Amino acid sequence: MKKIIICVVALSFLTSLPVGAEDKIPAKTLAELLQLVKDGKIVNSRLNDQREREFLADKAKQQQALSDANRQRRQEEATAERLEAQFEKNEQDIAAKQEILAKRLGSLRELFGVLQQVSGDTQGVFEGSIISAEYPGRGQWLGEFAQSMGKSSKLATIEEIERLWYELEREMTESAKVTRFNASVIKLDGEEVEQEVVRIGTFNLVSGGEYVTYDTDKNLIKELPRQPAGRFVASASDLQSATSGFTPFGLDPTRGQLLAMQVNVPTIEERVQQGGTPGYVIIALGIVALLLSIERLITLNIIGSRVNAQADDAGSPRDSNPLGRILAIYHQNKDVDSDTLMLKLDEAILKEQPAINARISFIKIISMVAPLLGLLGTVIGMIVTFQAITLFGTGDPKTMAGGISQALVTTVLGLTVAIPTVLLHAIVHTRATSIMHILNEQSAGLIAEHAENVGR
Repeated sequence: MKKIIICVVALSFLTSLPVGAEDKIPAKTLAELLQLVKDGKIVNSRLNDQREREFLADKAKQQQALSDANRQRRQEEATAERLEAQFEKNEQDIAAKQEILAKRLGSLRELFGVLQQVSGDTQGVFEGSIISAEYPGRGQWLGEFAQSMGKSSKLATIEEIERLWYELEREMTESAKVTRFNASVIKLDGEEVEQEVVRIGTFNLVSGGEYVTYDTDKNLIKELPRQPAGRFVASASDLQSATSGFTPFGLDPTRGQLLAMQVNVPTIEERVQQGGTPGYVIIALGIVALLLSIERLITLNIIGSRVNAQADDAGSPRDSNPLGRILAIYHQNKDVDSDTLMLKLDEAILKEQPAINARISFIKIISMVAPLLGLLGTVIGMIVTFQAITLFGTGDPKTMAGGISQALVTTVLGLTVAIPTVLLHAIVHTRATSIMHILNEQSAGLIAEHAENVGR
């Protein structure tokens, strides 16, 4: 039992040895184990004494550090009190000096306020003016000047006031000039080209014989995606090539608004595209009607001239014209009675009539179908419009613009084709009727002449 107790005590003591001892206990007997335990106790006692000494030394250092910290805190508090007193004194001095400044400024304060307002307003005018394309950087200086004037401690100098006056005067003077200068122009493909630019006051810019626009946000001169009507572009080209004298020019007094509207005006091709399939069909029918009318007019004029020539020379019939063929039938049947001759001549006229009236009725049909196709396109366009309203509502008019454009364009195309087609049909029909009238008239005359000869 004693051996077990000694072993447990020894083991409990060994567990208190410093961590990291990896050597095995070399004890082989209980006596050796007891000796080892005794030696370990002595070692632990020495370690504990050393730790106590280090702790006491650290405690003294910590006490010294605490004393130093307290002394530094008292110094900082004294400095803070001194600075706070100095700050209050400075505040009082600033208030007193500001009061003195306000008394000395007097009416000048109102002047500086006006300068600040004028410089701020002028900055907006300069940034939106095309004169800045020739004289860049004006708006930036005015903005800095207005911002500095907003500070109560900053007063405008004589040089700054004179520069503000100079910029205002230059804006007024340049607005009445037509000047030339070189600048970078951004093409539609993104290429930057250095070329001559003509500025017409504060209204328009012209470069390369065409209108260009000034982007006020990016301070860039850019080529327009599309030029206005040809007569305006011609005036721009004439102005750039002119060196002196008076040159007519399409000026935009709204400084870009009218030009933008002219650029956005759709071309004839774009208007036709807005009509969709019904529009293309109407145009195709119009072209067909025009070609048929031209062909009929040419043919009927040739036939009419030959019939008139044959009417003047009825004694020698020719097969190259309807009247000549009718006269040939008359000469071939002079020995028959009047009724038979009349029937043969009527038959001959009926044979000539299809060639004379050929395709005239088709022209009339086109003149009737064209407005109906326009009405069909109108209905389709309104259907598209109502579908857009159903899907997107009426908040954005652009969603309905496509259907309305188709409805209106097809109506216009239908009327545009129908009106001249009706006139062409009337002309062609009148010409054909006049030829048929000559044939009937000559036929009636031949029958009357034959009846007289038979009566004799």
